[in-house]
Amino acid sequence: MSCEPMKLFRCQSCDNVLYFENRSCERCGHRLAYLPQLGRISALEPAGDNTWTPLAAPDRPGFFCTNAAHDACNWMVPPGTTDAFCLACRHNGTVPDVNDPVNLERWREMEHAKHRLFYTLLRWNLPLKTRAEDPEHGLIFNFLADSPDSGGPKVMTGHENGIITIALVEADPAEREKRRTSMGEPYRTLLGHFRHEVGHHYWDILVRDAGKLEPCRAVFGDDSQDYGASLQRHYNQGPPPNWQENFVSAYATTHPWEDFAETWAHYLHIVDTLEMASAFGMQVKPKADVEGELATRVDFDPYAADTVEQIIDAWLPFVFAMNSVSRTMGEGDLYPFVLGPAVVTKLGFIHNLVHGRV
Repeated sequence: MSCEPMKLFRCQSCDNVLYFENRSCERCGHRLAYLPQLGRISALEPAGDNTWTPLAAPDRPGFFCTNAAHDACNWMVPPGTTDAFCLACRHNGTVPDVNDPVNLERWREMEHAKHRLFYTLLRWNLPLKTRAEDPEHGLIFNFLADSPDSGGPKVMTGHENGIITIALVEADPAEREKRRTSMGEPYRTLLGHFRHEVGHHYWDILVRDAGKLEPCRAVFGDDSQDYGASLQRHYNQGPPPNWQENFVSAYATTHPWEDFAETWAHYLHIVDTLEMASAFGMQVKPKADVEGELATRVDFDPYAADTVEQIIDAWLPFVFAMNSVSRTMGEGDLYPFVLGPAVVTKLGFIHNLVHGRV
């Protein structure tokens, strides 16, 4: 997909600034939709029979995704297809019972995060096959609620052969914070879950199935080591000393698969955040920084950056500023991670992989 590098959009009717999740323009009242084939939010005019004409593409009338009826999606189905679902929602498998208002609200939060993920996957033209198109490894999301029985089994978030399961309870901020604290994590979000789990999927597709195991192992280590034993060792003993020198997170030390997925997620965090900074025309130029080491201007499209160094050179000053602002609000660092040289090398592998250069 080719689209403009932006995360801020403009209403074609009144020039109001719009955000990715907006459903209607607060200034002129036009209904809005995201057009994934163009990478744009568009104001709409009704065209009859549940069809809408996007002002950004008047020659391409279309339908809303079926999930728009639940206010869980604002994407349009690509024109010329008979699909009931948009490019993101066609990858849904099991969704919760939407007659339960708690389930519905949590599922909407899940969909907000999932659609941001798909924005990124489409920007890079990454392979996106549904389970129907590829019954063995097609990408599918199951949003599962825990059993109402308090003693029943709990849903575990994870990935297996293209099937990504997300525990619906993760959309409850209190429960998510409880799990973050109990697991000693500095960061836990729905979007983080989606980015991490899809990293496992793309390890399968872009590394294992694409014959890139050896170059990947040279960076992340031997993935053939026993995963179950590695997981048990991690939970029994914790991360090794000085793990920050070589890994982006403590969980990344568990196994090369988890290292890859964590690094993949962080690469997506960084690129997407820098794109938003670019959309706002942000620059960092601290007055106290006489030598200019903490100065940067995000005046490039991070999704199309030539090298990972260009991304990191912009990210480090920018994240230093973000963390400093967050502290003034009495919060912890917005991005509480250290990117040592070994981690930057791993991020470079992910950068080259998504751009087809490995």
